[in-house]
Amino acid sequence: MSASPFLIVAIDGGAASGKSSSSRTLSERFHLLHADTGSYYRALTAELLRRGVTPSDLPGIMTALAAVVFSTRVTGRSAEIELGGHTIPDAEIRSADVTANVALFAAIPGVRTALLDYQRSQADTARRHGFRGLVMEGRDIGSKIFPDADFRFFLFADPVERARRREQQGLQDQVAKRDTIDGQRLRESLEGAVVIDGTHLTLAEVVEKLAAPIAEKFAAP
Repeated sequence: MSASPFLIVAIDGGAASGKSSSSRTLSERFHLLHADTGSYYRALTAELLRRGVTPSDLPGIMTALAAVVFSTRVTGRSAEIELGGHTIPDAEIRSADVTANVALFAAIPGVRTALLDYQRSQADTARRHGFRGLVMEGRDIGSKIFPDADFRFFLFADPVERARRREQQGLQDQVAKRDTIDGQRLRESLEGAVVIDGTHLTLAEVVEKLAAPIAEKFAAP
């Protein structure tokens, strides 16, 4: 009998589209390493702000990035980013200051380039730790990070519904504004992806749409 395939699942979509909840559920169901790249950008934003760098200070950003050492801590099924050998507390990366700046930093090509190889390296991290694959969520995942992923999904939901979800999470970032900042990156992620509109679907229904083809792939001889 042939060995089970190692699968890479890329999940793109806008803010509060259901990426995180769906990805964590898939991680549990199929024993995939879960990589939340949004938290990576938030952690890096927190680090840059700690160093006194603003999104408008490009030279300062590049100097700071050159000094940052990226590594990974696997906790349960999650690949957590370490900067300089330490993780940044969740309360800090979810702070209002980070929330207000993360999309601005993420829109800078140099910042995305600095994280590109690190994000790709999570596939090797998953293999080393015995996972059956990697599920990575965020922006640019299917278009830039893993364009050859086994599965490329794009989760969509109406901006009003996504804003409501954000409020329930206790976050105040403006979904429409984030969409504007991320506009081109979102459009690129749509190309070639399986689009799932979760506006009127429950989380369980969205997950089943994602899980069905993955289960079929794992079950194939």
